[in-house]
Amino acid sequence: MVSNPPARDAGQRKRDALRRLETDEDAWVSSASGEGPPCLVPLSFVWHDEQLVMATKGTNPTARNLRAQAACWVALGRTRDVVLIESTAEVIASDALPDDAGEAFVKKLGWDPRGRGAWVFLAFRPRRVLVWREENELADRELMRDGKWRV
Repeated sequence: MVSNPPARDAGQRKRDALRRLETDEDAWVSSASGEGPPCLVPLSFVWHDEQLVMATKGTNPTARNLRAQAACWVALGRTRDVVLIESTAEVIASDALPDDAGEAFVKKLGWDPRGRGAWVFLAFRPRRVLVWREENELADRELMRDGKWRV
């Protein structure tokens, strides 16, 4: 029988979540418009200025859904090491992203969708963050509420 690792305190889970936001490259984005089926896609991201910044084509279901309904979920990690982020998203034209965010995106991900008319940026502002690894961390998994860190 495999034993679970000991539960991390909230401060350690926050540090671990922030490290993932800085170093991970991909996340799952779940969106829905209310008009069609929900959409779940992986997108690359950069964590910049307390938000996740991603890019996709403006005609893709994720961009269309987020234009209609800004509320969404973003997930990082594996099943047994989860960072689940309830967010409000903004769709930004490819030539309207602030320069510092665009440079951070290019530096981390190695490509530049700025100025490409078919592309848009998605900026996700976290409202709630849940972090857990095993059952022993479920009770205290909410680390952010209403956009404010609780720890």
